[in-house]
Amino acid sequence: MTAYVLRRFLVAIPTLIGVSIIIFLLVRLLPGDIIDVLLGADQGASEEQRQQAREQLGLTGSYFEQYWRWASSFVQGDFGFSYRNTQPVSEILTTALPITLELVILGLLIACVIGIPLGVLSAVKRDSKHDYAARVGGLIGVSIPSFWLATLLLLFTSRVFGWVPPLNYTPIYEDPIENLSQFILPAISISVFTLAVVMRMVRATMLEVLRQDYVRTARAKGVKRNVVVTRHALRNALIPVVTVVGFEIGILMGGSAIVEIIFGLPGMGNTLINAIFNRDYPVVQAATMLIAAVFIFANLAVDLLYGVLDPRISQE
Repeated sequence: MTAYVLRRFLVAIPTLIGVSIIIFLLVRLLPGDIIDVLLGADQGASEEQRQQAREQLGLTGSYFEQYWRWASSFVQGDFGFSYRNTQPVSEILTTALPITLELVILGLLIACVIGIPLGVLSAVKRDSKHDYAARVGGLIGVSIPSFWLATLLLLFTSRVFGWVPPLNYTPIYEDPIENLSQFILPAISISVFTLAVVMRMVRATMLEVLRQDYVRTARAKGVKRNVVVTRHALRNALIPVVTVVGFEIGILMGGSAIVEIIFGLPGMGNTLINAIFNRDYPVVQAATMLIAAVFIFANLAVDLLYGVLDPRISQE
């Protein structure tokens, strides 16, 4: 098991390096120039002033030199300063990351708590009214864009109940009720697609596992149906589901941006979009790299969880 864990960690390192190079180059290919943004109001700025601004912002030298300066500082925990307000990027991300993580975790929790039991019920009661209802609901769920659902929920609660989520962010440790009232609608909005995918995946894998010989043997021995489903079938059926959930973490980290904007949450997605519009390279690079790192380590955790669900995998 130790060798299995070590191999997975070693694979993550070159992946992070490759991702950092891609992020650095793509940011440099963004249309526009930060110097034009910063000095746009100063029409009389000379070329010397523009060059001096580039030197102060660390935008001089070859791409390799710029990347090396950024990567070496990033490894040391120095993310630089925002070009727009000179605020340390680490402070900006420290404020934004917990908001997005809470939103993603709550969305995944809703998706798994509802999606897994629905998938099991749909598989166990195949071709019943429960199965058809779950399948139709899953099809609707994967067809609804999260931003459209977020807008619809916001309009519905405001028009019908006269209530909208609080606009000012409240940390969960200060007021859990206020925090939950602010996050519940965005979490539902981003969870519906994942819920539908999880439900459909659980149903498909459960149907396959329930046809396996060891499940039939357990039934022939007189093991109770609930025990067969939960202890024998569900554990093996969850392996593909864990993969889906691992991918969804990264997708939700970046895909929650529009939902964050709709509900006024100053999370990673909201911060990243504003930084892109402002050509704020340090914030864009650090935020994108952080989202990529969360995605990579989430999938690393999925690989390790494989070894727990099926010990044979860790022995390969």
